[in-house]
Amino acid sequence: MSEFLSFAWELLAKVAYNIVAVFASIANLLVFGWVDYFNIFITYFNTFDVVGKIGAVVLFAMLIAVPVLIVVIAAHRWKIHRDLKRESGKVDNKALYREIGRLNKQVLDLMDEKNKVLALKVNAMGGTQRIPYAGASALVDDALPTVANVTGEGATAAAAGVPAAAGGAVAVGKASLSLDGDSVSGAAAAMAKATVEAKTLAEEKEIAQANRFPKLSLVDLKYRDWVPPVYDNDITLEQFVEGYRYFACSEMGLYYTPEIVRRYVAGMAASKLLILEGISGTGKTSLPYSFSRYVDNPATIVSVQPSYRDRTEVLGYFNEFSKRFNETEFLRAVYEAGLRADPSYIVLDEMNLARVEYYFAEILSVLEMPSHDEWTLDLVPTAWAGDPKGLADGKITIPESLWFVGTANNDDSTFTITDKVYDRAIPIELNERADAFECEPHERVHVTAEHLQYLFQKAKVEHVVSEEVLEKMHKLDQYLQTRFKLAFGNRIIKQMYDFIPVYVACGGTELGGMDYIIARKVLKKFESMNVSFVRDEMKGLIEYIEKTFGEGGLPDSVSYLLRIQNMY
Repeated sequence: MSEFLSFAWELLAKVAYNIVAVFASIANLLVFGWVDYFNIFITYFNTFDVVGKIGAVVLFAMLIAVPVLIVVIAAHRWKIHRDLKRESGKVDNKALYREIGRLNKQVLDLMDEKNKVLALKVNAMGGTQRIPYAGASALVDDALPTVANVTGEGATAAAAGVPAAAGGAVAVGKASLSLDGDSVSGAAAAMAKATVEAKTLAEEKEIAQANRFPKLSLVDLKYRDWVPPVYDNDITLEQFVEGYRYFACSEMGLYYTPEIVRRYVAGMAASKLLILEGISGTGKTSLPYSFSRYVDNPATIVSVQPSYRDRTEVLGYFNEFSKRFNETEFLRAVYEAGLRADPSYIVLDEMNLARVEYYFAEILSVLEMPSHDEWTLDLVPTAWAGDPKGLADGKITIPESLWFVGTANNDDSTFTITDKVYDRAIPIELNERADAFECEPHERVHVTAEHLQYLFQKAKVEHVVSEEVLEKMHKLDQYLQTRFKLAFGNRIIKQMYDFIPVYVACGGTELGGMDYIIARKVLKKFESMNVSFVRDEMKGLIEYIEKTFGEGGLPDSVSYLLRIQNMY
């Protein structure tokens, strides 16, 4: 083997040497050999006669011409290649110019067609009289043109010296034009409608071109002349809950148990963030969607993407290059909620496809502020003259009438929702579909968010949590702290005081409301405790709960503990 390697090395080395020698010889011939050539020329030049000297000069000049000729040929070929490329670009530019011209002609044709349509709109009077198209100025001027100006009758009559007759008759030469009152009214209505539509289009175009928040400014335009409905401020929470079930059944073919609806409404009283969990097909997204239809304010559905990592995914960002804010539907919905008095909802569909504590962190923190004046989000550092009216110094305020509802599936494609998010939210599990039932048709309700908040506060006064239940809760808290290092935090205590009274006012029981909060807010923390003693201690906890609250007193909590126990 060593002999073969020696053979291969010697052979390949010789080949490489020869290749290098060839390139070195060429370089020596054309570049480095000129010193030797010149020395030879000088050595022999002085020994030649006149004829020999002339021949030597000619020969040396021919030798110099060889590399010069090579360089000239190479430069010429490069110039030809460059010219061909330039000519090709010119041909492409000519084709582009022709295409631009063709598109411009199409634009002009479309504009002409639009003018014809607008003319037909103006002339739609319902009678035989035809009013000619008044031109673009009639559609954008602040002052509406009169029927006389549009038809040209005023100018014609003045030229003929004939005054307008009473009743709308005008004589021009031999011809006579008669307009009755209905025709005049129809013409004025058509003109007014066309003018309003044209001005609205012009305003929208101006907003889109000159405003850095075009979507939000269009919301301002939408609500400029909006007339709110007549609100029902006499409805009770129990009527509100039952009315929704009947509306969802009769109008949308959706069925929910009274218990689920109670938890949803009580959750609204306890937190601005609700998380709907459960298996697919149980109506997690349909619940907030149909509920928003029930209050006649359709929810905005935001499909969370796995790429969501920070606040810009939901709020958007300011583009320094275009000097515009890249607005999202989430931002538009937050802004629009501030212009309405009724409850508004934003649904974060599949919210745990990305980490909630990343893209929703700032909003979670803001909602924890005790004063609503602090519920503000910075969008841009400074205010501009054309910014929407609802923005103050580049900040947007989260309105009290807005609730966020997230849906979550627990499978391999999703992230675990952390305790930080669960502590601030009210989780609601939907693991079973409700049985279908029949009911009478039920209309939507119009209720303000302020009235709902009033009903929540009223429930806290009328259904105060009893001392007996609070004492039992305190005992359970001491037991959990001693055995499992778990405690009822201040936030959970506050949510309990908000949740239970509203739950009772919606038709539930005091113990049932506490059972749900304990199971979903306190005992849920067992899922993150991967300790070996949980299985043995779980049985004792179940026995303590039944001893303290009575057998069957907290069925949801006991069922939840049994399910957790099977996980270990």
